[in-house]
Amino acid sequence: MLQAKARWNIGAADGNAAERLAEELHLPPIISRLLVVRGITDSAQAAHFLNGGTDQTYDPFLLDGMEQAVERIRKAIDNGEHIRIYGDYDADGVSSTTLMVHLLRQLGCTFDYYIPHRVHEGYGLNIAALDAAKEQGVGLIVTVDTGISAVKEIAHANALGIDVIVTDHHEPPEVLPDAYVLINPKKPGCPYPYKQLAGVGVALKLAQALLGRWPEELLEFAAIGTVADLMLLTDENRIIVKQGLERMRSTSNYGIRSLLEIAGVPVREVTSTHIGFALAPRINASGRLLSADTAVRLLTTTSEQEADQLAFELDQLNKERQRIVDEMAKQAVDMVEKRKADVGLPDAIVLAHEEWNVGVIGIVASKIVDRFYRPTIILGIDPETGMAKGSARSIAGFDMYRALTHCSDLMDHYGGHPMAAGMTIARAHLPELGLRLEQLAKEWLTPDDYIPQLDADLVCDFSDVTLESIGQLERLGPFGMGNPSPRFVFSDLALNDMRTMGKEQQHLKLSLRSALDETAAAMDGVGFGKASLAEWISPSAQLEVLGELSINEWNGVRRPQIMIQDVRVPEIQLFDWRGAPKPEKKLAELCERLERHHSGQHDFSPAVIVFGEAVPAPLQSPSAQYTLWCADIHGRFRPANERAGLTPLSGASDVFIYSLPQRMEQLHALAAEASSAQRYYAAFGGTEEDKQGSIMPGREMFKAVYGAVMALRPEAANRSGGGQIVQAIARRCALSPHLVLFILDVFTEIGLIEPEGEGYRVVPSSEKKDLSASLLYRSRSKRPDVEQELLYCSAKELRLKLLRGPEPNHSTMEEIV
Repeated sequence: MLQAKARWNIGAADGNAAERLAEELHLPPIISRLLVVRGITDSAQAAHFLNGGTDQTYDPFLLDGMEQAVERIRKAIDNGEHIRIYGDYDADGVSSTTLMVHLLRQLGCTFDYYIPHRVHEGYGLNIAALDAAKEQGVGLIVTVDTGISAVKEIAHANALGIDVIVTDHHEPPEVLPDAYVLINPKKPGCPYPYKQLAGVGVALKLAQALLGRWPEELLEFAAIGTVADLMLLTDENRIIVKQGLERMRSTSNYGIRSLLEIAGVPVREVTSTHIGFALAPRINASGRLLSADTAVRLLTTTSEQEADQLAFELDQLNKERQRIVDEMAKQAVDMVEKRKADVGLPDAIVLAHEEWNVGVIGIVASKIVDRFYRPTIILGIDPETGMAKGSARSIAGFDMYRALTHCSDLMDHYGGHPMAAGMTIARAHLPELGLRLEQLAKEWLTPDDYIPQLDADLVCDFSDVTLESIGQLERLGPFGMGNPSPRFVFSDLALNDMRTMGKEQQHLKLSLRSALDETAAAMDGVGFGKASLAEWISPSAQLEVLGELSINEWNGVRRPQIMIQDVRVPEIQLFDWRGAPKPEKKLAELCERLERHHSGQHDFSPAVIVFGEAVPAPLQSPSAQYTLWCADIHGRFRPANERAGLTPLSGASDVFIYSLPQRMEQLHALAAEASSAQRYYAAFGGTEEDKQGSIMPGREMFKAVYGAVMALRPEAANRSGGGQIVQAIARRCALSPHLVLFILDVFTEIGLIEPEGEGYRVVPSSEKKDLSASLLYRSRSKRPDVEQELLYCSAKELRLKLLRGPEPNHSTMEEIV
C-alpha cells in the first residue's frame, strides 16, 4: 500500500444528463461529463458557459456611484484638473494602476499615479501622501484596489479640498469613508449583479463607463490582476480573463511581451496558469522588495528597450525574492520541526522573527501550510518598535478572519477573509495569540480536517484520453479559482518504467499502462517535486493516480501525459529484493529510508522475519533499528530482540523477509500475523540454515547419527554442552553440524530421542517410528519445491503466493500441527 497525501474527493456525472448535452451541443463525451459534474446540466447554460462573450457582461452604471464618478472625472478633464491615480503595491493594484494610466492617456488628462511603499508606508491611503498631493496641485484622487476602509484618510483629503473617488473590491467595513463617491460591488445596497470583480475589474468597469464601450484594449491588464488576485473565474471575471488572454496572445504592449519572454513563455501560448506562475510573481516582486513603480513603468512604457531593461530588473528582483523566501521558509520549517520534536506538531502555527522581510511573509506562510497543513501566521518583528506585521494563511474548516476576531484585543489592526489575513501586533502579545489560535483549532477542527483534500472531477480510463480530447478541455478555460483545471483519477495502472529526473533528481516520471490490458498503449505521468515517492512504489504495484491532462511536445512529437497531483497504491505491495548478496545492507537502507520519511513521528521500525530458530550473525545487534522475529516450523513467531518485545508484529507497516521459509505455510502464517502490513520486502536468503536447507540427509545418515547417540555414555552426554555433543557426533559421522542438528531435531520430534540436561538420550520403544511422521522431515524433503515456488516466480506471482494463503485442498497449519 501507499497512502495518498490528501483525501480524494471524486465527482460523479449524471450519465443521462451528460449524454443529452453531448448530443444537443455535439460535444465530446469528456467535455459533457465535465460540464455536468460542475453543475452545468442544460444546453442553454452550457452554451452560455462555452461560447459567452461581451454580450454577457453587465452595464457598468449598475455599479452604485458610477454615474457621479464619470461626471466628476469628465469635469476634471474639462477643467484641466490634475488627477492622481492612487493604487496598491500587489499585482492587482499594479494592474489597476496600469489600466487607469492607459485609460487617462486616451482621455487626454493631466494625471499621474502614486503607489505607497509596502514597508515605509504600508497599505492604502496615508496622511503624508495626501498632504504631498495637495502641495503638488492634485484636485482629484481616483483610488484603485484600495480605499474602502480609509475613513480617517479620506476625511483628511476632504479637509484639504481634494475629492476622492474610491474604486475597490475589498469587504466594506461597517463605517464607510465619506468619499466623493464609493464604487464597490460589495457595498451595501449596490445593485451590481456580480460581486466577485477584482480591483482591476472595478477599474475596467469605470473605463467602460467613461469610454461608452467595452474597452478591449485594456482587457489584458484586467486579466493579469484578476488571475493574480486569485479571484473566482466565473461569470464576468471569466469573460474578462478569456478575452484578455486572447488579446495577450497578440499583444503589442512592450512590457507584457518582455515579461513573457524573460519568463520563457511563448506569447502565443500564454494561459491563465502563466499569468499566475510567471507574470504575477515578477510583478509582485517589485512591490514586495522595492517599489511597485518599476512594475507600473514596465506595463506603461512606450519604449521596447526600456521594457526589456525593466523586465530584467523585475526578473532579478523575483530571483532575490525567491532566495529570501527559501531562506525564511527553511528557518520557519526548522522552528516547526523543533517544536514538533519537543512537544508535537501544534494545531495552529505562529512564528515570528526580527530578520524576516514583511514583504514575503505571506508566501512563507503559504509554504508552511503546504508543508504541515496547519493554520499559519508568519510575522516580521521591527526590533526598534517591537511591533510585528504578520500574514496568515489557513486551511479548509478554519476561518482565519473569524479566529482573529476572537483575538482582536491583542492586535492593533487586522483584516482579511477566511483563508488569508494580515495583522499588526505587539511582540509581547504573540505567545497569547499562539495559545488562543491553538485552542480555537482544537475546538473547530476534526482529525480529518488536518488532511488536505484534493478534488477530482471524474474517474477516467486511458481509452478516454486522446490528443483531441485534451485539446477540447481548453474550451472549459480559462482555469483558476472557481473554475479549476480538470482533474481525473485513473485506476488499475501498472508501471512500465519509473525514474527520477531534474537537476537534483527531484521530479518523478512514470510510464503507465492499464493493468487490465497489457497490450494497451502507455502514457507518461510527471510529478513535480515527487521524486521521494519512487522509494515507496514497487515496480509490480498497481497504482491509482490523480492528476491533470496535458500534451507533451518533444522533437515535433505530441503525446498525452498526466501531470500527477497525488498517487496511491490501494493494495499491499511487494518489493522484490531476491538475489541481494547481503540482505542486511538492503535492510539498513530500508531503516534509513523509514527514519527519514517518518522523522519526528512515532516508531516506524520495520519488522524483520527469520524463518528458523537461530538469529543470523548480521542481525545480532543490540542497537538494531528494527523489530526481529524468528518463526518456527509451525509458523509461530517469537520476538528475537528487545524492540520486538515492545512492539507487536501485527502493528508493523513494513515487513522485511530476511530468509527463505522452510514451508509455504509459514509464509501464509506471516501474512495472517502481520495484519497491518502495507509493504513486504522479500530477500529470501542470508542464513546458514538456508544454505544447508536444500541438503536432504539419506537414511544411512540418520542411522549413523542414531548410532552415535546410542554410543554416548550418559555421564559424558550430561557433562558436555549441547553444542559440543553436536560437534562430537558430526566428527564421528563425518557430517556437518547443521545436518546433525537437523537429524537430532527430527528424532526428537518423532520421539526416538529426547533432550536430557544439555545432551540427548535414546527413548526405549518397541514401536517402529517413521521419519515421515516428522514435520521437519517432510518440510526438508519439500524444500526444493519451496525454493522453486518462491525463488523462480515473477514478483507479481510472489505477491499473490504471499497474500492468498494456502491453496484449496491443502492442509491448514492447525491440521498439520
